[in-house]
Amino acid sequence: MVKKICKGLAVELFRNTNIDFLGKKWYFLAFSLVFSVAGICSMLFWHHIPLGVEFRGGTLVYVKFAQTPNLDQIRNDMNRAGLHDPRIQRFGPTSDNEVLVDLGIQETSEAALDTGKNTIIRALQARNPVAEGKQDLNNTGAPSLQQSLLQKDPLHLGVDAAPKYEAMAKQIEDFRNKERGGILTSIDELRGIVPPEVVSALQQDFYTSNFVVRNVEIVGPQVGSQLRRQAIMATLYSLAGMLVYLWFRFEMIYGVGAVVACLHDTIITVGFFSLLNKEISLTVIAAILTLIGYSMNDTIVVFDRIRENIKLLRREPLADIVNKSINQTLSRTILTSGLTFLTVLSLYVFGGEVLRGFSLALVIGILIGTYSSIAVAAPMLVAYQDWRAKRAGQSAVQRLASARDKSREKVKVKA
Repeated sequence: MVKKICKGLAVELFRNTNIDFLGKKWYFLAFSLVFSVAGICSMLFWHHIPLGVEFRGGTLVYVKFAQTPNLDQIRNDMNRAGLHDPRIQRFGPTSDNEVLVDLGIQETSEAALDTGKNTIIRALQARNPVAEGKQDLNNTGAPSLQQSLLQKDPLHLGVDAAPKYEAMAKQIEDFRNKERGGILTSIDELRGIVPPEVVSALQQDFYTSNFVVRNVEIVGPQVGSQLRRQAIMATLYSLAGMLVYLWFRFEMIYGVGAVVACLHDTIITVGFFSLLNKEISLTVIAAILTLIGYSMNDTIVVFDRIRENIKLLRREPLADIVNKSINQTLSRTILTSGLTFLTVLSLYVFGGEVLRGFSLALVIGILIGTYSSIAVAAPMLVAYQDWRAKRAGQSAVQRLASARDKSREKVKVKA
């Protein structure tokens, strides 16, 4: 039922369209040049290619605040602590009050994790100095809590103190992380969770800051370099494989046109990320590979219709045949691309920060990929065939038809 409705809708909306797409090829060329050149200039001179930590190596520190964080203030605190030009951005929903700090520390040892965490804590604590000798309860783990309680022994447990204070420290940590989102605004919040004597002992040795370091991640420079190389090779291999397939399935120029269209899509997508200064992560590379396949599929549909029409309309100019083929596949293109676009747009709006780069690449890529199948690959095919036809002294349609007949004869001979 749904299929019939969609089919009927397509027929009603795009019945007998006769849009002169090739007549607007110079407008398409200008559009592609503007965005391609802008993206390339940004990659070369402005923001360059903003690689994520997976590709360049570095340390990521996730920090959550009790109130809405001031990014400029955090950046100033980092600079005063000796962390120059850190990358600071909001992470997750605004209500989470969480930021992601990208440090330049590229060591991979366990000590480097503590170094990144402690550096951030010192930088943020500098604005709100505390009494000397006190520890930050929000950034203290269960082992340190247990050790402090053992030294104080507020419950006078004696030899049986270790296991009981260990359980109590774990209870405090779980309450802080699970019930309060990692941040206690006051030590008094622990009343009713642990005995009053323990709360009093904690107030003597601890205080509560307005932030907590939730997680620290490190990617070494060697791993980043290897991932960067593999991402480039994966993209090139996919383009080369598609070129070979289309060479055998159609003709070399079809493959070249489709690959140039995909390269055009990739450059514009990466250029958009550079212009917007959005980091390119592993998920973005996955999205780029996905849109290469999507754009290629769209282009093959148009090329297949062109090849069918060449057999039926040998007397018509190639430009008219290509225009007719694009118009005939327009319903399919608009419906499939439109529905896919709505899906990835929803993913971009509601998918959260983790999927933001992936979905943004797909939103841009589907728009540009659909456009390039019509405005880049098809005009390139016509321009090349017209040039070859003039050299051969025959029409472009006749040259394509004769090339197809020759390929069929070769297949029969091999069979």
